Amino acid sequence: MPQEPFVTGRLFTPRVDRYSQIAVRTNRYSVPARLIGKRVRVVLHASHLVVYDKNVEVARHERLIAKGSCRLDLDHYLEALIRKPGAFPGATALEQARSAGKFTPVHDAWWAQARTIHGERDGTRALIEVLLLGRHLAHEHVVAGLATAPRAGALTTDAVALEARKAAQAEDEPTVRASASAAVLGQSPATVTSLHAWRLAHLPPDTRPLPSVTP
Repeated sequence: MPQEPFVTGRLFTPRVDRYSQIAVRTNRYSVPARLIGKRVRVVLHASHLVVYDKNVEVARHERLIAKGSCRLDLDHYLEALIRKPGAFPGATALEQARSAGKFTPVHDAWWAQARTIHGERDGTRALIEVLLLGRHLAHEHVVAGLATAPRAGALTTDAVALEARKAAQAEDEPTVRASASAAVLGQSPATVTSLHAWRLAHLPPDTRPLPSVTP
């Protein structure tokens, strides 16, 4: 059998328009805003499509069936919206994210409090910065951070990031406890030794006399 899978999708090479969208068949799909004006490669499958910038995947959408439809990913517009936060409340991508459950009531509650404290513009920009955290942290951890940060009286992106990482760490604790239980039961869990400690343990014996200040 061949090592590479056989590609069954149909290939298109549309150009990204000024709205950061591409036209595939009779529908439109969003791509990252940095690709505006560039030509991308699209592989259209039966139920989804994948967009590539050269050989790097930059977007993936569920395929639209109805003609003249549009599917937008809010993440693709965050860099543009952070420069123009006033366009965020009425953005179509925001409405689609809310309908898909990606923009939750927890987001709305945090956004409302941030606008009350920081003002309309700065509060919206802070929310967009929080949404950008989703590129490095799991969505459920970011939501947990949004829910926990206001209790600490901090409505900042850094506070949400900190609480999100705490939520991620709490999920890893059962694994740590399982390793500790294995050690108690006599099993040998994997250990990690630092290079510095290993070098100290393998130093040759020092036979030199102790220094003296007598002279």
